[in-house]
Amino acid sequence: MQVEISRRKFLQGTVALSVVAASTSALSSTKTHEEPNSFGTSKTSFDKNKITQVPTLCEMCVNKCAAYAVVENGVVKKLDPNPHFPKSKNMLCARGNAGIQAIYDPDRLKYPLIRVGERGDGKYKRVTWDEAYDYITEKMVKILDEEKDNRSTIGYCAGEGMAEHTYKTFMFDKLGSTNFINHASICLQTTVSGYALTIGGYGQADLENAEYVIMAGANRAEAIVTPDTMDIFKRTKGRGAKLVVVDPRFSNTAAHADEWVAIEVGTDLALVLAMTHVVLEEELYNKKFVGLNFNGFEEYKKHIFESGYTPEWAEKITGIKVAQIKKMARDFMHYAPRSIYYQGRRTAWSKQDFQLRRAQAIFTALGGGIDREGGIVFGKKLPLGSHTVNAPMYANPKPRIEKDAAAVIGGSGSWIAWRNMVQEGKTPYPIRAMFIYKQNPVLSVPNSKKTIEMFKKMDLVVAIDTMPSDSAIMADVILPECTYLEREDPVKSFGGTQPSIALRQRAVKPMYETKPVIEIVRGLGKKLSKPLWEISKKYDEDLQDELDGLSDEEQEKYFEKNGYNLADAYEHSQEEINKHMVESVYGEEAWHTLREKGVFYVNMDKYFKKLSANEYEWYPKQRRFYSVVKGEFKSDVFHDTCVDEKEIAVLKKNFKTPTGKVECVLPNMAKKGVDAMPVWKDDMYTPTPKGKFKFITGRHAQFTQNGTANNAMLLDLMPENYLWINKRVAKEKGIEFADLVEVESKIGKIQIKAYPTEKIGPNTLFFVHGFGASSDGLTLAKNNGAPDNMIIDDVIEPVFGSAAMHETIVDVRKV
Repeated sequence: MQVEISRRKFLQGTVALSVVAASTSALSSTKTHEEPNSFGTSKTSFDKNKITQVPTLCEMCVNKCAAYAVVENGVVKKLDPNPHFPKSKNMLCARGNAGIQAIYDPDRLKYPLIRVGERGDGKYKRVTWDEAYDYITEKMVKILDEEKDNRSTIGYCAGEGMAEHTYKTFMFDKLGSTNFINHASICLQTTVSGYALTIGGYGQADLENAEYVIMAGANRAEAIVTPDTMDIFKRTKGRGAKLVVVDPRFSNTAAHADEWVAIEVGTDLALVLAMTHVVLEEELYNKKFVGLNFNGFEEYKKHIFESGYTPEWAEKITGIKVAQIKKMARDFMHYAPRSIYYQGRRTAWSKQDFQLRRAQAIFTALGGGIDREGGIVFGKKLPLGSHTVNAPMYANPKPRIEKDAAAVIGGSGSWIAWRNMVQEGKTPYPIRAMFIYKQNPVLSVPNSKKTIEMFKKMDLVVAIDTMPSDSAIMADVILPECTYLEREDPVKSFGGTQPSIALRQRAVKPMYETKPVIEIVRGLGKKLSKPLWEISKKYDEDLQDELDGLSDEEQEKYFEKNGYNLADAYEHSQEEINKHMVESVYGEEAWHTLREKGVFYVNMDKYFKKLSANEYEWYPKQRRFYSVVKGEFKSDVFHDTCVDEKEIAVLKKNFKTPTGKVECVLPNMAKKGVDAMPVWKDDMYTPTPKGKFKFITGRHAQFTQNGTANNAMLLDLMPENYLWINKRVAKEKGIEFADLVEVESKIGKIQIKAYPTEKIGPNTLFFVHGFGASSDGLTLAKNNGAPDNMIIDDVIEPVFGSAAMHETIVDVRKV
């Protein structure tokens, strides 16, 4: 495939993509009945000479920025930012502009496929949707008959997305399996849980109004370039906000910060505990706020002092000088309550990650910066109507397999623990089938070899995706989902200080034979319903009692009334469901506004204003929800200039914790074997052996995990990933720029080009996640760069079972 594109025009957001040669991939070479034109869409699908602007939501990263798709002759020619969405503030980044390539990638999945070769070799035959559904149904009936209707024999996973709930509803509520493996355990699980249990919610960092931010291990200048990212960087380096970056490497975020503080990998908890010691010893904290809003403060204070968490103690662990630790603590409280120890947006770094997040939340709260402007805010969420699902009651599904793998395993599960139990054959009952939706566990879960081995043990693997990823080619059946520009997804309410409702609408009709997931589960549900109903009647004794004595006609009514029709929740179109959810709360006019503008919020017609060429106002400042304070205080008191800033933060809050306060001590966690207060444990820290390195990974602004690995537009900006290695270490090993090196851990090895630099410490190696695919179906991504999870050890964080991705020890040599 060759793509002609002007880099300047791309960056200016004026791209028109021209695909001049098709892929020869085995997964995408089958010709459609209607030959696509140069943009890949059918010649006869749309009216000619028609140009429209369709409001939609981007899906190139988690932020969901609002955009207008400019459609000409049925082809998406351009993506422009939509100014009506307060969350994206009339911004569309490089990834957002490159969304046009997602729909016109010649390698995209086009038709239902059934495997004809060995699992993983990429050999498939094209089939009809009915043939694909029949194949799945035949396999499912056999499996569930042999497993006596234990629906939990079917595992399923999903990546982040607006239609994730639709898929999960089908697999959990309708199909009845408990074994859902969410992306949370390789993403934000410990962070969200640590903050929620401590201050009542994860919240949002109000970077627009903060005056002091400690950003530790988060690379906002590269990882996720969104409006709130821009908010903080516009004000750093002496322009109104102070940004301190704590990171083992000098990232682009560090380059834009006021201070960079290098730290040993995995020692962040020691740093936060030491800064807490300084604040408590010198009594720098907000006493009124603590007195009104803390539970267990004196116990926590005693714990910090008696444990000896001094800066001198922390210096030996973190490598950060005592003076620097004290300065950060004092500066933070000087600017408080407009100070934030940034929560973080990525996976666990170490086995102590849960206690790190707890310590961060408490530290920010000591300055009063919780639920207030310039701190961590919770804001408001606009309600939507409901869409009910008639869920059947099954008697035979068993509890999830890895429920005892960590102290708290919730409904999202633990990817590593779950995978390892299946791969090692240690499950309490067989896991025989796996459904994958919009996720690539082969390259996203640590220890890729084990994930591949897990899939090889399955009797049935079904993948729903847009691209032939390394995980999709492990499937027996591939069901092609249409891209986000070809579908309408569930309407979503976005909370925050300026809450709104936004809608992803279909810009063009689905190409080839692709479908949105709601139609996929509807079709599959229709095929599965009656055969699986017979399985339940055969093995479900509770159901047998219910049906005893009923005629065939009465049994049919029972089938429909009690949710055994697996397709009944998806009979209405997504547009019909969305319309009901909006109109039932806000009326018909709101629905029209939402479809026309892509965004709706109450008083939008009065509040929304264009202030200058690229400056807008969505809510007047006095109408923003910086606080969720209840009782006699109204939110607008926080915008009264007569109220002293320091006193604003001491107004009592209503936190959503057991006591309604900041929880320094968690007795319920202690009952589960988890320390009730943040504790540093030497035996849970992995020091780097002499002559070895600790490997860390991260994201890049132009790539979203593995989902953009084949995107020609983004690869034009960054063609491959490189290994960051300290320049002096590289010289000792005879490694120069672009030399091919081999990085090896105890679980695998990869080869990658080297980037010697002074911007990383001598004990650490780094490269960007999202490269190194091996699927033959990905023309540009295959063997491009290196995959990090081939070498990342599958270490489990013990509280929530998350993946601790910075615990891997590696060695490196020149090839």
